[in-house]
Amino acid sequence: MSKVLIVAEHLDGKLNPATAKCVSAAKALNADSIDIAVLAAEPASIAAQAAQIAGVSRVLAVANAANAHALAQVLAPQVAKLAASYTHVFGPSTTFGKDLMPCIAALLGVSQVSDVMKAVDAHTFQRPIYAGNAIVTVKASAADPVVATIRIASWPASANGGNAAVENVSVDAALPTHTRFVELKAGKSDRPDLQSAARVVSGGRAFGSAENFSILYALADKLGAGVGASRAAVDAGYVPNDMQVGQTGKIIAPDLYVAIGISGAIQHLTGIKDAGTIVAINKDGDAPIFEVADIGLVGDLFALVPELTAAL
Repeated sequence: MSKVLIVAEHLDGKLNPATAKCVSAAKALNADSIDIAVLAAEPASIAAQAAQIAGVSRVLAVANAANAHALAQVLAPQVAKLAASYTHVFGPSTTFGKDLMPCIAALLGVSQVSDVMKAVDAHTFQRPIYAGNAIVTVKASAADPVVATIRIASWPASANGGNAAVENVSVDAALPTHTRFVELKAGKSDRPDLQSAARVVSGGRAFGSAENFSILYALADKLGAGVGASRAAVDAGYVPNDMQVGQTGKIIAPDLYVAIGISGAIQHLTGIKDAGTIVAINKDGDAPIFEVADIGLVGDLFALVPELTAAL
């Protein structure tokens, strides 16, 4: 019998779509129950959003002023207490999940299963290794709770339409005083979030400068797309690092991915391998990106991109 607890990711009162993808992973276990834990200072509105996800049995709302900011050291002791009656604890393989879930695993005294992309059974999972070039099957102990991060690029979001009960829960856990929130620095953008966008346009070092990225932004605005970049473009200082797509950046799975001026290094390809349709524009017809692209266009991006934007 499997009982799954999912730790909800949220920010500014909005539930992250990654939570619904964790629900899909939990459904793959044929779990007897799937509960979502929402830890916040005022969790009511976020819990109501989580309750709408199809397949969710209950939403546990944990209200505590200490949960106003997502600090792993503060959240982990509370989740570990909640996990006592569950066989599985899932979190998204995002910055939030990668920070929090190892702390939960340590408190429970178990090894974490990372980047789950497929569930073979309740204790056997597949995950990528070697930058996604190989898939390994790992088996967790059936005698211990399974703590895992879910590779959100590999799972669809569970649809809305649910009507789970919301329960207010009090957790008696000793919280640390040596860790405190100071400041959150995050880029502000009106464009869709990279990890949840259905369409993403990315640029590489070939743009030559931060100013030239305006060409890319214009195309993204026409498509209603999120904007990403290769590591080379980030390292060159053209764009901030929160836009980086790839093994050391963000792993994404949009329906449409447009790579412009990106050669296609393995580090970058790792981040887009689950994309639906990949379009590549590059002046080098032998660039590795064309080996994975569904549609390729060879030419000068400074001529082709404005022409494409105008046509759109």
